Amino acid sequence: MSRNSKSITQRFAACVTVSLVLAAAVAISGTAFAEPGAAIGVAGSAASSNRAEPGKQPDSLWLELEGYKPLTRSREPASSGNTGDLFARLRAGFTIEAAMNTQIQAQLNWFLKHPEYLDRVFTRAQRYMPYIVDELEERGLPLELALLPIVESAYDPFAYSHGRAAGLWQIIPGTARRFGIRQNWWYDGRRDVVDSTDGALDYLAYLHGLMDGDWLLAVASYNSGEGNVLRAVRKNRGRSLPTEFWHLKLPKETISYVPKLLALVEIVRDPEAFHVELPELVDAPQFAQTDIGGQLDLALAAELAGVDVDTLYAFNSGFNHWATDPEGPHRLVLPIDVSDAFNEALAALPEGERVRWRRHKVANGDTLSEIAGKYRTTIQAIKSANGISGNTIRAGAYLTVPVASKPPAEYSQSADARLAKTQNRERKGERVEHRVRSGESFWSIGRRYGVGMRELAAWNGMAPRDTLSVGQKLVVWAEGAGPTSARAANGTTRKLHYTVRSGDSLYLIANRFRITVSDLVRWNSIQKDKILRPGQKLTMYVDVTRQSG
Repeated sequence: MSRNSKSITQRFAACVTVSLVLAAAVAISGTAFAEPGAAIGVAGSAASSNRAEPGKQPDSLWLELEGYKPLTRSREPASSGNTGDLFARLRAGFTIEAAMNTQIQAQLNWFLKHPEYLDRVFTRAQRYMPYIVDELEERGLPLELALLPIVESAYDPFAYSHGRAAGLWQIIPGTARRFGIRQNWWYDGRRDVVDSTDGALDYLAYLHGLMDGDWLLAVASYNSGEGNVLRAVRKNRGRSLPTEFWHLKLPKETISYVPKLLALVEIVRDPEAFHVELPELVDAPQFAQTDIGGQLDLALAAELAGVDVDTLYAFNSGFNHWATDPEGPHRLVLPIDVSDAFNEALAALPEGERVRWRRHKVANGDTLSEIAGKYRTTIQAIKSANGISGNTIRAGAYLTVPVASKPPAEYSQSADARLAKTQNRERKGERVEHRVRSGESFWSIGRRYGVGMRELAAWNGMAPRDTLSVGQKLVVWAEGAGPTSARAANGTTRKLHYTVRSGDSLYLIANRFRITVSDLVRWNSIQKDKILRPGQKLTMYVDVTRQSG
């Protein structure tokens, strides 16, 4: 540690006690950080306004890693003289000039008041940080950047923000395309530790050059977009004002984003000065990359590796469904202590057993999209397996379709499973299931039920700008009865009393009035499988605009 940085740390550590008392009076933006599953904000290129109630355990799809046993296989000593302590290696690679001011101190105060948060995120980081540090050193980038995923995602590869940013580095779709990160039905490289780190570090290196070697401006640009920062610099320059980060007029989120990173740097630089006990992080690779050569069922891969499916998804968070992408990357990330055994088991596996295949007879009216949906695969996968160039299929023909080897519940961290967990989580209000109709948006649906767009999207694992599909199921948590809120919002829903007739069923009644069976059951507090009696009275909330024809 340099004499300058040591003196800064000591000087401000001495005033921490006083600052903690005064912290409540400091007006800052975004001093609390999000845990996995919390809504994460975005501005420009990456998410960052990580907000969660301090000290509160979050709802999360993430399998917490408290108690995670780091792998300690020996490694070649790094040129920095690493001693097996990842924090020591980080400190040796800190090159951004140390700083301290009231903005950094305010963020520092929050961390110091929430040591349990630091323990959680650093424990979670153990799985990924050694790899990220290796990549930073190989590129000659400052090791302070290894702490940036804490600010971005709390080191949760499944984090997703209302601004459509995903993964450890919270990369938005446009930035992913710009830096060659694949995104499709099978795979989202923004959640993959290898592809996302490669893209994020490429972007940060580009921003560093664009900002004339100023790392604070580069980090600010990663958050708010380089256009915002360049405009702020030009504005100050035109007024003969300083153009360093601390003097720029930037979005409120970005103003707190850079100090959050620098506060973490100071804690890692000298935790003893702040009376913080950080968890032990070993400086050893936690995973190995293995070439699998083609598509592979993930449940089968877990069996071959001798790990559970949750563990496989934690290391390979980019895969959306039950198998790897048939178009690649043909790579799995595996715990380093099982990679050799996996390679041997995979080599002994016949090529035709990598995924299961089902023979499907094409019926009249079948389409490739319907068949793909039925078997949870893609049109392209079916076309490739059957040598089909166009979209025409003939009734009576047989298609070979790749299918999952296990029931859907076995793929516990697939996109479908994570969405189900999100939608089924208990929240405040009354649960309503809404089927998206043509022309609807998060804005119109939110207005109908009297809820916000951002909340509605988050309840369904989406972002407000994500595209909705006709027929898609959304879960709405409305205050009071959902249809009552809708009636007040759009004026076209009416309460209707219906008398059951002979031959009626819940399905027939719901279909007749264009409502859902689940709504009908909920409005009348009846059981779904209970037989209706002629003369029985039912209450319904019917949208009169949907009753024509």
